Amino acid sequence: MSKPIPRIDLRNNKYIDPHKNKCIILLKSIIHVQTSFNNTIVTVTDVHGQVIYWCSGGTSRLKGSRRGTPYATQTAIFNAIHTIIHQDIQQVGVMIKGSGLGRDVTLRALHRSGILLSFVRDVTPMSHNGCRPPKKRRV
Repeated sequence: MSKPIPRIDLRNNKYIDPHKNKCIILLKSIIHVQTSFNNTIVTVTDVHGQVIYWCSGGTSRLKGSRRGTPYATQTAIFNAIHTIIHQDIQQVGVMIKGSGLGRDVTLRALHRSGILLSFVRDVTPMSHNGCRPPKKRRV
């Protein structure tokens, strides 16, 4: 007997198991990369924002000042990519935040992995006018 064709719930972006009425496989996900000069945090979420997996330079067995290096970012991204591949996620969007050293490495690693990128956004917060300056010094 052949396997039944899986139904796709287009509203929730998931496959539905016909026997258990459960969602099995996500079709799309979003990778949030937050880079700073001290560390890089990679979070994989579904379209609704629920966390599937997260990793950082510190969880990649790097300590101290080595967490802020591009190598730490690369290892964290590869750990996230392995999780995405094992869960059969087909399409990925990337949101990069921060001004650390791992911004370029992130995009290179994702491009090399062969996963289809749907969008790449820079969501770094930018102040419009900045903080109020201190009052003028009187001597």
